[in-house]
Amino acid sequence: MKPLDHTLTLQEVQAHLATVRGDIPLHRRESKRVYSFSALPFTDQLAIWDQLWKTGTNWYIRLHAYFFLERHIKKENELREMWPVIVHWQDQVDDWGLCDALAKIYTKILVVMPNEVYAQLRQWNGNPNLWKRRQSMVSLLYYSRTKKQFPTFDQIEALITPLLNDKEYYVQKGVGWTMREWRSVYPAETLAWLKEHIRSVSSIAFTIAIEKLDAGTVAELKAFRKAK
Repeated sequence: MKPLDHTLTLQEVQAHLATVRGDIPLHRRESKRVYSFSALPFTDQLAIWDQLWKTGTNWYIRLHAYFFLERHIKKENELREMWPVIVHWQDQVDDWGLCDALAKIYTKILVVMPNEVYAQLRQWNGNPNLWKRRQSMVSLLYYSRTKKQFPTFDQIEALITPLLNDKEYYVQKGVGWTMREWRSVYPAETLAWLKEHIRSVSSIAFTIAIEKLDAGTVAELKAFRKAK
C-alpha cells in the first residue's frame, strides 16, 4: 500500500476543523468524521495522528488526536501499542487541558503496563517542565472512580511529597487533585498522612484535597491546620 502523504492528511484534517464552529462536545462529535485514512489498521492510524500531534500548530488538531486515542482505551493490546508513541506527546503539552486529557489515557495504560508507566511518571516528577510534573501526579489516579486498579499508597506518596513546595500554580492544583482522589482510594491512610503533613500542603492543594469531605472532617482538618 502506498504511504499516505502527511501533508495531505494534515490538510484534510485542517479543512474539516475549519468548518467546525462550536464547543468541545461539538468537536468530540465531529472527531468521528471518516477521513481517507480512517479504515487503516489501528497502528497506521496512530502513526498518522502522531505526526499530526507533533507537527500541527492547531490546538484542535491535538484535541482530535486525543479523541482518536479515547476511542481505543478499552483494548489492552491497543493501549500497549499506544504507549511508546504517545509517551512523547507530553513533550508538546503547554496547557492544562491537553495535559489532563493525556492523563486519562496514561492512567489506563498504567493499569496494563504498571512498571513502565510508573517509571516514566517518576522521571517526569522531577522534570523542569511544569506540565510534566503535573502529569506525574494526575496520571496516577486521574478520577479514581474510572479505575479498578491503583498504584500503592507508597507509590502515590513518593510522587506527591517532592512537589508539596512546588511554586507553580498548576502543579499545586495537580497535587490537590491527586490528594482528593488518593483519599477516595486510601481514606484512612490519606487522612492520617494529611494531618501529619498539613502545614506543608499549600492552600491551593488543601482546598482541592478536602473537596467532598463531610463538614465535620473539614472543620477538624482546618482546625488542625491552623493549630499546627
